[in-house]
Amino acid sequence: MNQVMQVLLNRKSVRAYEARAISEETKAEILRATLRCPTAGNMMLYSIIEVKDQGAKDTLARTCDNQPFIAKAPLVLLFLADYQRWWDYFGVSGVEALAAGRGEVLRRPQEGDLMIACCDALIAAQTAVIAAESLGIGSCYIGDIMENYETHRALFDLPPYALPICLVCFGYPTKQQQERPLTPRFDQKYIVFENHYRRLIKSEFAEMFRDREARMARAADQCGGAIDGLAPGAATGSEAGAANVGQLTYLRKFSADFTKEMTRSVQAMLRAWTAG
Repeated sequence: MNQVMQVLLNRKSVRAYEARAISEETKAEILRATLRCPTAGNMMLYSIIEVKDQGAKDTLARTCDNQPFIAKAPLVLLFLADYQRWWDYFGVSGVEALAAGRGEVLRRPQEGDLMIACCDALIAAQTAVIAAESLGIGSCYIGDIMENYETHRALFDLPPYALPICLVCFGYPTKQQQERPLTPRFDQKYIVFENHYRRLIKSEFAEMFRDREARMARAADQCGGAIDGLAPGAATGSEAGAANVGQLTYLRKFSADFTKEMTRSVQAMLRAWTAG
């Protein structure tokens, strides 16, 4: 197995870091690799904000679903889907006059432009993650950055066509994190199809979730432990009564308050983007 495959197959999310700074030279290497990532039409429809201010980190730890480790991460990068840079360039390039001369209404960035910019931003983020991993630096994606859009827009002075898509924390993993086993993934046969999409049937779901159901049962018996990434412990409080992983995931993830806030926040982002 070559080194690239080893990095890819052994990478895991890291949420606890050594009290060790990431040098400017190492940071520069990560960013150098990131900027070579694939991008739609070589437009680089993303921007990256390094969050160095401790006050901003503290705010993110609170607004991103109360995750204190964000404030302690040695390196925090915010990846934006960004069409603002090109829109501003269109402005100084006389595009509006060009459109008028052709008898056309000036086209503004729309939903399709946002989707392709999101792809660019996520490709850049994953490239940074793998580059860091190859240098012994762990990372963790924070999708909760898509919550509380108004707060984050003000915090980072975001214009309408630059939206927060993911936040990534980086740091040297603690010994416990290094030794922590990899989180299991679903078998390929449930994820990879040939030629067309295939919906799974009940018996396939039973097989697909057998191991996770067993871990949930053990966690319920022990009132502790982890349920395969669903967070520690058996179902309690608003999650009580969940009889299987599907019900628990619905309560803990899909219909949870933070998910509802994310939906509200993303709707606000879309309004800002399409209104310009």
